[in-house]
Amino acid sequence: MNKKELLNYFDSPPVTPLQEINDELFNEKNIRLFIKRDDLIDNFINGNKYFKLKYNLIEAAKDNINTLLSFGGAYSNHIYSLAFAGKKFGFKTIGVIRGEEHLPLNPTLQFAKECGMEFYYLSRSDYRKKYSDEIISLLHKEFGDFYLIPEGGSNNLAVNGCSEILQRIDIDYNYLFCACGTGGTLAGFIKGADSEKKIIGIAVLKNASFLFDEVKKLLASEKFNWEILLDYHFGGYAKFNTELVKFIKSFETKFNIQLEPIYTGKLIYAIYDLAKKNYFKPGSIIVAYHSGGLQGLEGLRQRNLL
Repeated sequence: MNKKELLNYFDSPPVTPLQEINDELFNEKNIRLFIKRDDLIDNFINGNKYFKLKYNLIEAAKDNINTLLSFGGAYSNHIYSLAFAGKKFGFKTIGVIRGEEHLPLNPTLQFAKECGMEFYYLSRSDYRKKYSDEIISLLHKEFGDFYLIPEGGSNNLAVNGCSEILQRIDIDYNYLFCACGTGGTLAGFIKGADSEKKIIGIAVLKNASFLFDEVKKLLASEKFNWEILLDYHFGGYAKFNTELVKFIKSFETKFNIQLEPIYTGKLIYAIYDLAKKNYFKPGSIIVAYHSGGLQGLEGLRQRNLL
């Protein structure tokens, strides 16, 4: 592995814009919305994935572990970024993929394979117990020693990395929003924010009340400046409808910011809906975090879903 290149890469992430969304709705409600454009950090390791991987990769390099193993679905942004990071910094990477193998590979997994990632498929029933001693032992027998990164990259090291995102937001704001799938990014925001800021996660999957406990597990101390809104999942993880797709396309046309319907589309839709419902006090400043993940659009288009 190339430790020097790894440390230099994560030492100072590229500066990305904080773009204001000048929309009639926000003028009418006397509020302001900014989007932190961390989708622009890098073409392959961007958004929250940059910060989630940062300390995990540094830890693996420090321990001289050359193999990284993690979990994800067939269209996972995390798997995509991890595969590229392995290629870039000289790690062997293993992606434990939920479900059966389907050939030809979709664009996400094809890219990961071209980066050198090896795949191991788990049935959906086995995937639900992926962190059990039985499954981890099976993976060690198959691959030997490895550095394990959880699904979505969410662990305490990821929380530390994501807490640094707040240092990159150079305005005074009242609300900070992010999409919430595993809870790691939200936990990092909560950890890094002072009690006067309200941190809000938009759950992108159905029946996501378990995320409250997941986030609490990732925090070292009790915090009270946050919540997760559960009603903007559009039917569940990776599910969406024509209303959301229409919103995403209209938003891109107006503001030249690309969203996707799995995470960031639901996030920005939720903020618009909350504004219409007078959720925000007049004079409020809102920041939404663009977590990247645009690589998944190619797969959606391939399946004629967009």
